[in-house]
Amino acid sequence: MLSTRAEEVLAPEKHLHELTQRITWLEQQNFAKPLVHIVDREADSVAHLRQWQAEGRQWLVRVKAGSTASHAGQSRALSQIAREMTYRKTRKVDYKGKPAIQWVGETAVVLTRQAQPFTKDRADRKTLRKSGEPLPARLVVSRILGADGHLLAEWYLLSNLEQEVADERLALWYYWRWRIESYFKLLKGGGHQLENWQQESGEAVFKRLLIASQACAVSWRLMRAKGEFAEQTRDFLVRLSGRQMKRSQPVTASALLAGLYMLLAMCETLEQYTPQELAGFAKEAIGWVASRRL
Repeated sequence: MLSTRAEEVLAPEKHLHELTQRITWLEQQNFAKPLVHIVDREADSVAHLRQWQAEGRQWLVRVKAGSTASHAGQSRALSQIAREMTYRKTRKVDYKGKPAIQWVGETAVVLTRQAQPFTKDRADRKTLRKSGEPLPARLVVSRILGADGHLLAEWYLLSNLEQEVADERLALWYYWRWRIESYFKLLKGGGHQLENWQQESGEAVFKRLLIASQACAVSWRLMRAKGEFAEQTRDFLVRLSGRQMKRSQPVTASALLAGLYMLLAMCETLEQYTPQELAGFAKEAIGWVASRRL
């Protein structure tokens, strides 16, 4: 595994074990500001949360709705606890390109459940469970509602941060973290297929990643540009992409990215060939296809 934390290639680790090592390395850098480690739902591991707590780390973790915690003296699913919470409107947000409202609620919980180490053998799971110290935490539930009041998204967040950091700020931090997923989507499956790259050195991957990131940034800027010409540009790029779009979502970042690639390829082609030559190529190719059909 390539990492900026070491010159040599590191041995592969389980994801959360590797994340713990990365957190430790980051804390050792002695940044001017205290760090808050914001992690997606894969970090819903009470064993790791207890470890990070014991090491003095500050964390904000998205967890599963079905995870349990002790609240008002009873151990219940977070989704059940959330139904009894009070929510307040906090801010306007953007959800998949459309305006929405974020509502936030908070309550105190205690994590008392046993840790369950990963194993492929289900029979071993009960025997490997390990109890730990009760872990107080703040449960922050963030709900994204559409203009019609329909629930668009709901996030269950646990944090050990003190009350000086307001719950709405914690919800905003995770909202920003979630927006990164759109970037990952473009890199992995929406446009660049990052996981299929075949560069063998860290430097080569880094160079390609810089170019891909710039292309993603251009796509997002086009998505949010205002004005008639911007709308025409988006329509043109979607048409170049060859994507079949939904009426409810006529433009996506991945379609713009694909169209942008075609546009740049066209511009480069026009620098090397005249329109007459291109028309000749097209006529020859179409004629060849027609003859093959006959």
